[in-house]
Amino acid sequence: MKKTTLNRVQICARFVLVSCALFVLAVSVAAQTQPPPKTPLPPRAQDPGSSTQTPPNKDESPLGSFEEEIRAKRAIKAAEKDHQENVHRAHEIADLAKDLQKTLKEKSTIDHDSIKKLDRIEKLTKKIRSEAGGEEEEVDIIDRPANITAAVGQIADSAESLSKAVENTPRQVVSASVIGKANVLLQLIRLLRAFDSRP
Repeated sequence: MKKTTLNRVQICARFVLVSCALFVLAVSVAAQTQPPPKTPLPPRAQDPGSSTQTPPNKDESPLGSFEEEIRAKRAIKAAEKDHQENVHRAHEIADLAKDLQKTLKEKSTIDHDSIKKLDRIEKLTKKIRSEAGGEEEEVDIIDRPANITAAVGQIADSAESLSKAVENTPRQVVSASVIGKANVLLQLIRLLRAFDSRP
């Protein structure tokens, strides 16, 4: 009887020891597999006058995405190209106006070739005005020309002035000066056509 009791006590003791060992083993394994505790992130830089912190936005990236950067570069290139085309138009207008002035010096009629140049100047000037964000406005010419020679002289001066204004205006600026000069030039072209004495 004593022997069976002793055996039972030994079995219970072994069971308790094995259970404790398993418990200690389970706790140590669990401690090793758990991630380390999270340390709070340092606060984001703030404006000196700001008293509240804004939580970081996960979707917000400070440099922007690659696609947005490519899109922005393409837009800048397109705007630069448009501006250069406008500058070329303005130079062409000035050159055509000088040619027109030489051709129509001391003439009372406008020949066919000059009409073509005048049409081209008008078309390019309207394009420049449109690119500058302007539209047609009635303009009063202070020193109205009295004949073809005077009108062509004023057209040449106005075309040169417009050319310089377009060249000196940055591409991202809507220039009231460019729009005004374009409208003056278009009004002078209308006046010149009115002087043509052909039937």
